[in-house]
Amino acid sequence: MAASRRLLAIADDLSGAAEVAAALHSRTTRSRVLLIGRPGAVNGGVARALRPRHPGEATVLDLDSRYRPATEAAEAVREALRLSSPDENAPDALDTLVLKKIDSLLRGNVAAEIAALAEGGAGVVLAPALPIAGRVVRSGVVHLGGVALHESDAWRAETLPPPASVAHTLGGLPTALVPLTTVRASRRTLLTALRTAAAAGRVAICDAETDADLDAVVEAALAEGPRMRLVGSGGLALALGRHLRTTLNAIGAGAAPAATGKRGAPAADAAPAAPPADMAVGAARAAASPASAGRPVLVVVGTAEPAAAEQVRRLVEDGAVHHQLPLAELLSGGAPVRLPPLTAPVTVVSLGAPSGAPDPAPPHGAVATDTAPLPSPRPAPEAITPAAAPGPAPSPTPRPTPGTPPTPASPSIDTADHTEPNRPDGETGKQPGAVSGPAPSPTPDTPPTPASPSIAAADHTEPDRPDGETSKHPGAVSGRRLVLGLARVIGDAVAAHDGAVDLVLTGGETARHVLDALAVAELDPVGQVHHGAVHLSTPDGRSVVTRPGSFGDPDSLRQIVQALRPHSTQRKVTP
Repeated sequence: MAASRRLLAIADDLSGAAEVAAALHSRTTRSRVLLIGRPGAVNGGVARALRPRHPGEATVLDLDSRYRPATEAAEAVREALRLSSPDENAPDALDTLVLKKIDSLLRGNVAAEIAALAEGGAGVVLAPALPIAGRVVRSGVVHLGGVALHESDAWRAETLPPPASVAHTLGGLPTALVPLTTVRASRRTLLTALRTAAAAGRVAICDAETDADLDAVVEAALAEGPRMRLVGSGGLALALGRHLRTTLNAIGAGAAPAATGKRGAPAADAAPAAPPADMAVGAARAAASPASAGRPVLVVVGTAEPAAAEQVRRLVEDGAVHHQLPLAELLSGGAPVRLPPLTAPVTVVSLGAPSGAPDPAPPHGAVATDTAPLPSPRPAPEAITPAAAPGPAPSPTPRPTPGTPPTPASPSIDTADHTEPNRPDGETGKQPGAVSGPAPSPTPDTPPTPASPSIAAADHTEPDRPDGETSKHPGAVSGRRLVLGLARVIGDAVAAHDGAVDLVLTGGETARHVLDALAVAELDPVGQVHHGAVHLSTPDGRSVVTRPGSFGDPDSLRQIVQALRPHSTQRKVTP
């Protein structure tokens, strides 16, 4: 890969964008995150911002498109591609390597966004495996800890059943399976398989079980040049980061621009960035400046996951002040919910106080465990028409919708990433190397009964209503509207504070809407606290740590706060 080649990464939520930026960020490859809104809401200023500040810089875009209508998500991808290369005759117009980050559990508008990427004859290589989280792809089927995705409960917060295969996720798009034997063969063999799929207008779906498998996919795809576009989870982004560092170091790109501080100014004592896969707290802790020591840390937990409740409990044990926000007040049109002044070193805010709870801010140390389930803010499904697919495509096969959408006992409003203990891997028996179309979706014999009658599953969003509220089911809770209510509360609290506030934001939806409320549109990666927990910096030097809603062990939030403020709390209990 030439040192001058530009790299554009596109994500559908902020947690994913931060993860990609951290994976690509190093001394030889700089990266930054730009928050882009709805299609049509961009302007020339955004186009200028997309131009790289340094040779070889990776620009990572959060399109906030995971839960938007499919047609809108596809247009957002097209617009990002147009803005990144506004002049098709520019010398670097055809020298932009594109990486599309998707959810490793295949949620979101995967088919629509890939169809947009493939327009114009670009080849697409899809490798959604995330080995570090135990998520692999075998015979074209995603497995979690040995369990096939469609046999797990990983989609329990969604309104549709999980796809039976990666090909089924793509609806009517033509696909070609690249089996593990081909991925692990010679690079020439793998490259031939990718070229054959691209020439036939098919998306190449690559099996992968290890980081080495993803490394092989990246190396073969890049050998074909930037017309071969990469699509995958954070695992593929990490593989691309490893490839770029190795390649650029080998060709003498060690003289690339040094690490930069705010607004691209050279950092006074820049040090090589820690490897993206490094789980040590030290990277983020070392980046905490003395000036940040007196700033409060506001932790925003936008999920009702039981695991998150335990993470909050441990923060409270360390001395954090905890406020729970009642769902009813967040969703009502009455007086806005207000947080007390941010006087404590660490304040944690969470959702889940049951409707009708008398106190929106329980006493210090109280953590609720009886939170009501929160819906996914997914809109109505949209079919991908053959016209949007690369090359001739069969008619799309819509997924069957159960009579009663499954509603979990405690889903997340953000990106709930769940795994189950090892069970049989649910191999499909498909022949390696077979060309596949969309696979049928399993239909449950008896749809699960909703756990809570007071909060329904996610409703279909209406395009002209930005909060995603629906008129179909007046008594149901809109996940997007709930997140927007939470973001308003956080925005007001930060605005009312005299001075800067550092943020820890769990969940891509929560993170994006909080930063929108604060008018933050650009972030620079600093390091990682642990897998998925990415430390970023705003242009004015404030810290922001993003993390998917249910990532991390019980000490996750504790580790993040200690990384930002090594002495901000005193641990009272050591489990």
